[in-house]
This record gives sequence, structure tokens and C-alpha cells, in this order.
Amino acid sequence: MKSILFKYMTIFTSLNDEEQQAIAEEILIEEYKKGTVLLRQGDVPTKCYFVLEGCVRQHSIDETGKEVTSNFYTEEQAVSIFNRHQQNKPSAYTLTCLEDCILVVGDLDAEKDMFHKHSQLETMIRKMVEENLGEVQDEWTSFIASAPEERYKALLRKRPHLVNRVPQHQLASYLGITPESLSRIKKRIKPFLL
Repeated sequence: MKSILFKYMTIFTSLNDEEQQAIAEEILIEEYKKGTVLLRQGDVPTKCYFVLEGCVRQHSIDETGKEVTSNFYTEEQAVSIFNRHQQNKPSAYTLTCLEDCILVVGDLDAEKDMFHKHSQLETMIRKMVEENLGEVQDEWTSFIASAPEERYKALLRKRPHLVNRVPQHQLASYLGITPESLSRIKKRIKPFLL
């Protein structure tokens, strides 16, 4: 699993093998069972994650009591906590393991010490976040401007693995539609996929 970390250190830093190994030895990798809640809506986040294996769902309960899925994180994606610098700010969402997961676990309180000790690690994380944020902005812009069927087609192009890994009602919530609408869309476009 650490080979994935070495890949990112090679792409985003100029660390030599010895420096990469030193960082890898300090990184915590944990296994979590399906259904494990990593962060509850309303709790103050203390950890961040990078998915080596598995699927983590980001969701919240809105003011009407409706559960809304806002993202799925799968292999080689960072589960970033962007508002962590606002001290004691409660999370607006819950993070739950949809599958058994193997995650890199970062302690937000120890982050500064780690970056001070390994300055290129901070550069690597910043570059990864910038890359991810650019993708998220592009996807959000496209999402807002498209009809539900186009959203589903875009999902099939960009993240087809989610269709078989995620329960339909959660996938529908992520797409901003009802499960019944998702079923109708799937039936409509299925002949064109064959």
C-alpha cells in the first residue's frame, strides 16, 4: 500500500528514496470496517484521510431531515477537511466507510510538526489539493448546468466504478435525483451502452 504514497511523493516532490522512506515510516495507515463512521456531522474534525483502498461516503442531514450525499472518495483520493483552520468548527457532514477501507490517517493537530520536519510534504499535499480542487470545480460547474441524465452519463464516463460499489439511493442523492428517476434514466440509456 505504501507504494501508492511513494508514487505521489515521486510525482509531487523531489525527495530521494531515503527521504520518502523516512516519511512513509511516520505515516499512519489504518484499516476500517464497512459502516465505520470516521466523522459525524456536528463533531469537530481532528483527522484527514487518503484512501488507499475502499470507498468513503460524505453525506449530511439537511434541515428537513433528508440525507444528502455530497461525495464518494475512492482509491487514491484525499478526504480533505478544508475548514479545519477555523478552530473548533463543527463538521457540516458525516464521513462513513461504504466498504472495508485502508486509509492513510493524518492528525490535523500534528500536521504543522510533520510539515516542519518534512517541508516537501506540505508542497506535495498543497499540489494534490490544488489538483483535486480544480477537478471538483469543473465537475460542480458541469453538474449545475446539466440535466439529471447528463449527470449520470458524466458519472459513467468519469467514475463508472461507483455504479456497482454504491447503493442506488445514495448514488441518486449524489446526482440530485430520486432513486426512481435514476432507475428510469438507467433503463433509458442502457440500450445505448451495449
